[in-house]
Amino acid sequence: MSDPTPVFDDLREESEELERLVTGASPEQWALATPAPGWSVAHQIAHLAWTDHSALLAVTDVKAFHELVEKALASPGSFVDNGAEEGAALPPAELLKRWREGRAALDTALREAPPGTKVPWYGPPMSAASMGTARLMETWAHGRDIADALGVVRTPTDRLRHVVWIGVRTRDFAFGVHGLPAPLDDFRIELVAPSGALWTYGPEDAPQRVTGPALDFCLLVTQRAHRSDLALQAEGPDADRWFDIAQVFAGPPGEGRAPKGGVQ
Repeated sequence: MSDPTPVFDDLREESEELERLVTGASPEQWALATPAPGWSVAHQIAHLAWTDHSALLAVTDVKAFHELVEKALASPGSFVDNGAEEGAALPPAELLKRWREGRAALDTALREAPPGTKVPWYGPPMSAASMGTARLMETWAHGRDIADALGVVRTPTDRLRHVVWIGVRTRDFAFGVHGLPAPLDDFRIELVAPSGALWTYGPEDAPQRVTGPALDFCLLVTQRAHRSDLALQAEGPDADRWFDIAQVFAGPPGEGRAPKGGVQ
């Protein structure tokens, strides 16, 4: 079994970088609209704090977590938004404190989880390492929305390898939530990392391929950008279809983002 520590370390670094971005922001900046309809910067941080708390319960108090799931099933269309709305109403300093303390507790719980632990979630159960990967993905994606709202360009790092990994792993899930059969064969995926390294997945001779910058792939699978605004290439009908439906988050199909026009 591989050591999950690097995932947890990268999640901590990703979270700390995002916290530095919003620390010292003015009340007006906390209220800025982000690309997610109806969500301000405060809503984005509140959602991360809420989800970290849910993940902490999933690791440490399964009964309490299942009670959360029952609430979600009772109001599937508003459960997530309600959690974000509640946190966004807090003063920014209190919201930041809640997020900081919650993710620290989650970090400890994930690191102390016994090997082989399966953590329940809103989708299939996952390992502690996979939970850490999912939290990093969400932290990065919502951090992207916050940076866009603040007019800040964040420098991508090779922490994106975790987002890429979950993006590759959720290919068949994306087809399934759209009621489509999963492709029969693996794709060849070749992505250029922020460091310039080449990240590859799937057989070299696969007839269907995905190539381009790792950053753009992450923007695609987290639905933070439309495919037409990304420098990604798809070869093969299934790979091309994936570009229209890719998503790494659990739940029903997301609406995605409208095209801006042109490659970023």
